[in-house]
Amino acid sequence: MNAQTGDQLLEEIVQAPELRFLCRITARVSSVVSLGAAPFGERRFVPIVGGQVQGGMLSGEVLSGGVDWQIQRGDGVLDISAQYVIRASDGALIEVVSRGYRHGPEEVMARLARGEQVSPDEYYFRTAMSFQTGAPAWAHLNSVLAIGKAIRKPDAAMLDVFLIG
Repeated sequence: MNAQTGDQLLEEIVQAPELRFLCRITARVSSVVSLGAAPFGERRFVPIVGGQVQGGMLSGEVLSGGVDWQIQRGDGVLDISAQYVIRASDGALIEVVSRGYRHGPEEVMARLARGEQVSPDEYYFRTAMSFQTGAPAWAHLNSVLAIGKAIRKPDAAMLDVFLIG
């Protein structure tokens, strides 16, 4: 039996996981609804009113009825917690739970708030995603994590979703 040193084991562990493109989700949203100042910042939500899912591994539509709950923190970071449902092209329903952050320079975030087009290179918008479904064809999504690299458009959030290997 060949014993490995601690450094050899660490070298094996510290490799970045593989990312595989799952899909692009374009979630259409309506206006932000503010609940006002709360203990951790301005509490608000954004109704998700539909959208599209496009990709080689998953395609379909975002169903109306999801919600993106947000806290606009005092440090300028938007803390995001979205939950919505995708109807895959085969009719299967897949729940998406997405937690993340959006932030950037104050003037960039002000432009986004006004509905202006802003280059995604000017701000940070990332989410950690999980899925839940009872559809046998999509059951593999119940036990994987994904990350989303997102862009905020005036009427939508667009996420390129990558499964973490």
